Amino acid sequence: MREKGLAAAALVALAIAVAARVTAQGTPPAAGGRRPGGFVPGQQRPPGDPTQIARGKTLYGIHCTVCHGTDLRGGDRGGPNLLRSQAALSDQNGELILPIIQGSRQNTGMPAIGVSPEDAMAMAAYVRSVMETIGRQGMPPSIGLPAPSVLVGDAGAGQAYFAAKCGGCHSPTGDLRGIATRIPDPKALQNTWVAGGMRGRGAPMQQGSGARTVTVVVTLPSGESVEGRLVRIDDFLVTVGLADGTARSFRRDGGVPKVDVRDPMKTHRDLLAAYTDKDMHDVTAYLVTLK
Repeated sequence: MREKGLAAAALVALAIAVAARVTAQGTPPAAGGRRPGGFVPGQQRPPGDPTQIARGKTLYGIHCTVCHGTDLRGGDRGGPNLLRSQAALSDQNGELILPIIQGSRQNTGMPAIGVSPEDAMAMAAYVRSVMETIGRQGMPPSIGLPAPSVLVGDAGAGQAYFAAKCGGCHSPTGDLRGIATRIPDPKALQNTWVAGGMRGRGAPMQQGSGARTVTVVVTLPSGESVEGRLVRIDDFLVTVGLADGTARSFRRDGGVPKVDVRDPMKTHRDLLAAYTDKDMHDVTAYLVTLK
């Protein structure tokens, strides 16, 4: 009898779980406009704690500057450019940066840093804050000694790279005409273009601009299409933010319904992993000629 009771309870629990999955379709996301979990390409991180960021800035200056530089582009000891680090770009709350600080990449030359987990989280928060500042304003951080000039590239090589990699979306006589006049600081200009912060008429793109918004089209088996802002997507659900401020969620089963994600920043994010320092310096040297 006890075994039958347990079996019945298990069946009830399974039925509740299935019902919850099915009723998720057409329901709005949780408070804040998104459901827990899931990765939205290009999603913005929540604002960091200013106190934690300030402490992280101090710790970065002590432990990281000599290898990664005052502006995260690489220091005297040859550490990699953190502005192109996928861990730094994708980290949400220390889950990617913290293991590296604690030694997960010792076999590739990144030693463990002897700080507490709390200090490591503060350092991660500071790195994230720099990435957000660069993406929003194109401004370099100001800690430690000033970084060397970024104008060390070959403008001719930069023009050739631009034509091959960027010319399909940008034009030196169109949207980027006069960009060096609008952003006269070469370092700020480099930060801006590397972060994908250019839009029409050459002005820096602001955080949350519609041109950065990831959208999605969900086509149901009935033929109905639902289009809007991508709020959340994973293997089981996709949530669409609609123009009227509401949201709809759809259960996914393989390729049903059809989901077409349109991410205007994907090309820039893909290039972040491919840029060499020479590419960055060459393109910057070319862009400063567009006055």
